Amino acid sequence: MNRKGVPLALLSAILFGASTPLAKILLGAIDPWMMAGLLYLGAGIGLAVIHLSRAALQLPAAEAPLRRSDAPWLGLVILAGGIGGPLLLMFGLTRTNAASTSLLLNVEGLATMGIAWVVFRENVDRRLLLGAFAILAGAATLSWQGEASLDLGALLIVGACLCWGIDNNLTRKLSSADPVQIAMLKGLVAGSVNLALALGNGAALPAPGLILAAGIVGFLGYGVSLALFVLGLRHLGTARTGAYFSLAPFVGAALAVVMLDEPASAQLLIAAALMGVGLWLHLSERHEHEHIHEAMEHEHRHRHDEHHQHRHGPDAPPGEPHTHWHRHEPMVHRHPHFPDLHHRHVHRH
Repeated sequence: MNRKGVPLALLSAILFGASTPLAKILLGAIDPWMMAGLLYLGAGIGLAVIHLSRAALQLPAAEAPLRRSDAPWLGLVILAGGIGGPLLLMFGLTRTNAASTSLLLNVEGLATMGIAWVVFRENVDRRLLLGAFAILAGAATLSWQGEASLDLGALLIVGACLCWGIDNNLTRKLSSADPVQIAMLKGLVAGSVNLALALGNGAALPAPGLILAAGIVGFLGYGVSLALFVLGLRHLGTARTGAYFSLAPFVGAALAVVMLDEPASAQLLIAAALMGVGLWLHLSERHEHEHIHEAMEHEHRHRHDEHHQHRHGPDAPPGEPHTHWHRHEPMVHRHPHFPDLHHRHVHRH
């Protein structure tokens, strides 16, 4: 199986997971709504510098640009994942500790996979389902308060995960385009909206040093992380990328224990063990069967592998990998694969 998307998804998870305890530290001095705006603005501005630098240096386009037809999907992605998700997370962080929050964020993987399976009909096998139930059991163990109810902080965090699950599935529609451009636009728009709402609600701008710190956390934990996540979606599909992203809470929880002196309670350790089993089940998957590739046309970064045997016109960019509009002819073959850009076919069980 082409596993180049796995390290991309895992690195995305590590960066996002590390941002949670760091955001918790900054929330002591920054309003939650203001924090959501600064995190995304930091992501957007940092990636804008990279994007504009590529243009200034006249580097060849390595990725397909966003097109006008992508605008509706991008708007929904920004609304769900750039505005709704971070706001719910920031308010949830003020009502619970960072280690618990970090592990509860595993619910995002469940929401992502559930929506991919039920709504978008992406294939999910028994191993992935077992892993999902293990992660859900870990989240339930973590949020248990001695009675059959969740506290408000946990519910807000679960709501943020649902927003990001919707966001992740919609972002799949954009995964063939430039990930830096996607994450940049999401950061700039979502950050500006959240910042304006925070200021309109009476929040004050923090000191310049705090703004810079929040911007750096946002650039790495939200901007670079999102760009890597989009690349993961391209190679792995939504459900698998969401599963690998489940590493993020473990990173956040470990940092919270070390940095914030939060206790490594038995409840937290049991939840971590259950979630670890779920992640291992996802990582050890193998999927192979004979499948049909229908004729299709699209634009994305590619090499001339067995799925890209097409002709080039005189204007085609030289070298590989390269980006241009191309056509795939029908093909039937068998090999291990993920539901990537070229393997989003229907499964019959």
